[in-house]
Amino acid sequence: MPPRYLVRRALFESSALLEAHTDVWARADSVAWGATPYTTRFRALWRDEALYLRFDVSDHEPWHTMTTRDARLWEEEVVEIFLDPAGRGVDYAELEISPANVVCDLIVRRPWPNLDSDPAWHIGELATRVLPWRDPAAGSDGWTATARLPWNGLSPVTDPVKVPPQPSDVWRFNLFRIKRPGGPARPRENTILSAWAPTGGPSFHVPAVFGEMVFV
Repeated sequence: MPPRYLVRRALFESSALLEAHTDVWARADSVAWGATPYTTRFRALWRDEALYLRFDVSDHEPWHTMTTRDARLWEEEVVEIFLDPAGRGVDYAELEISPANVVCDLIVRRPWPNLDSDPAWHIGELATRVLPWRDPAAGSDGWTATARLPWNGLSPVTDPVKVPPQPSDVWRFNLFRIKRPGGPARPRENTILSAWAPTGGPSFHVPAVFGEMVFV
């Protein structure tokens, strides 16, 4: 049975969601993965116009060097989501956000081991923010990434699925975090590749293990 995540309706406007106000996100379910001190927490909410995402990233030393959209961000530090609305395991969306709010968004035509993706595809009218974050329970520093993904901006990934989704609709998805404690001097040293739904192999691109995003 794949893991499930319930996406509840947002009660606040887009700007408040992107700015990660605590009360705005209070009704969203939270899931966490990854070992201390690099735990990642994820929440999502939806409105008639868009899907909203939030990652809270525990990390006292985040870093980046890349500053260009669609750069190879996975070679540094990122949070990631794969969205497969039709559940086909092909032609799904990938979004990565770095600690500097640099994004890489692409469509994955085929998964691993014959991975084929197209970085020329962009999520239409995508909006993201990155803000400082402190976990009062754990006392750890880190960063928060938020994103607004307009339903219309996800075409053709959503075809033939209707958007906005209706309550009880199910999309397939997975969540990831890449942490490279060696920093820019030693980025491949002790790399941590963590997945909410573990893939059991060397790649994140394993649609068979994707969880279920249930809209309520």
